[in-house]
Amino acid sequence: MQKFYALVLLASLAFPVIQVKAQTPPATWQEHWFEHNQIVSRVFYDNDLALYFDGDVSSSVTWPRQFLGDVWRYTKKTYGSFGTDPHMFAILHTGKYSGGHPSTYFDASHDYRNVIDAGAGPWTSATQGDYNLLTHEVAHLVELGGKNMHGSPAFGIWGDSKWAEIFIYDVYKALGLESRATSAYNDFTATRDNFPRANTAWFRDWFYPIYNQYGGAQVLNRYFTQLSLYFSRSGTNYNSMNMGEFVHFWSAAAGVNLKPLATTAFGWTSQYESQFVQAQQTYPFTYSTPQPIAVSLFQDINYGGYGVYLPAGSYNLARLRAFGARNDDVTSLKVTPGYKIVLYADDNFAGASTTITSDVPLLDVATWNDKVSSVVVSALSPAEAAAHEESTGISVFPNPSVSGGTLTVQVEKYDPSKPVQVQLLDVNKKVVTYKKTNTQRVSLATGNIASGFYILVVTNGAEVHTKKVLIQ
Repeated sequence: MQKFYALVLLASLAFPVIQVKAQTPPATWQEHWFEHNQIVSRVFYDNDLALYFDGDVSSSVTWPRQFLGDVWRYTKKTYGSFGTDPHMFAILHTGKYSGGHPSTYFDASHDYRNVIDAGAGPWTSATQGDYNLLTHEVAHLVELGGKNMHGSPAFGIWGDSKWAEIFIYDVYKALGLESRATSAYNDFTATRDNFPRANTAWFRDWFYPIYNQYGGAQVLNRYFTQLSLYFSRSGTNYNSMNMGEFVHFWSAAAGVNLKPLATTAFGWTSQYESQFVQAQQTYPFTYSTPQPIAVSLFQDINYGGYGVYLPAGSYNLARLRAFGARNDDVTSLKVTPGYKIVLYADDNFAGASTTITSDVPLLDVATWNDKVSSVVVSALSPAEAAAHEESTGISVFPNPSVSGGTLTVQVEKYDPSKPVQVQLLDVNKKVVTYKKTNTQRVSLATGNIASGFYILVVTNGAEVHTKKVLIQ
């Protein structure tokens, strides 16, 4: 996991160094589930993907490395956390175990890892079917292990899996794989199923209209957030839902009553009607237009890792988890203009706090990185908005600068009651130099810093400013 925790001394100046918490996947793994009994070998890994082959998969099969890594990165960015290990473990077989299956970090059966396991290969042609199958299994990880919850309440309704079709289409669109998205769209639009009634067009009449009209990936994500906020469960395990509850929760995600759409897609029986009325009573949320995203929280520096997207509101730890966050796991954030976020060190808005009104690519390492347990997001008051607009931020000179010289930073609207902290980040995500002072103007020695572009992060009280700096 890309987290940042070390302090070292250099030239008598303490500054934080960004490091990666090592989570190296094992070189081999003995399967011990279902009929699977292979010893599989790790052929590739990075910060997000651990890829394993059995002994019959050709070493020429390399395309899943980039593709599955991109799929998992997009999945985490969109839906939030999936446990503490950032990896998805993908196992490929050739000549055996036709089809695929998933397992999540909740499951002892697969050693508490997020796993997709697929065969029968041979994977050498990288067909549309190969891409669809692997992405389909990732869709199961979302429904079975997202938002810090376990299980899929709708599995008995959408089966194995009509949800996966819209997920596959969205992934291809998000990754810029337009030809694959078009192929998937055509295939899924033409597909008919015999559940919940004969000749049901799930993609054409249900999922694609919701996706197309009510927010794309955001409406998909809102459905799982709504489940985590409200749907019945035993501990972290969801109970099953009926069709009325299914339509009710998707209506909340879309912000509109989807009963007419459900009637077209599935028919509308008297049983569905009674279930729907009961669901509205059991879970009395309304179908209001979704609020805009005010703040986006990210697990890693520079808006990396998983993402959590918050409208205005108050979020204790339980609510943050329902939106996909983990405790003490925020490193960077983006604030939509006109909003602010108050960070709290403890749950239920207790402990130390700080207010942020602009994007922060790296929270103060010593004070706030990985130390957020609750937040309040709200619109700026007219006075706050005016003051924010008046602020000219920082001046940096000379820019470009030279290695071995001095970079001067001037905080335009300086709060003398708060320290000024200056951090310079390089492209390798390290804080290469750091200084804390109580002056409006800060001189930062560039020492032997290599030439290139850097990000300057300046904090003074609640104000955080960033600027790109070129050192020649």
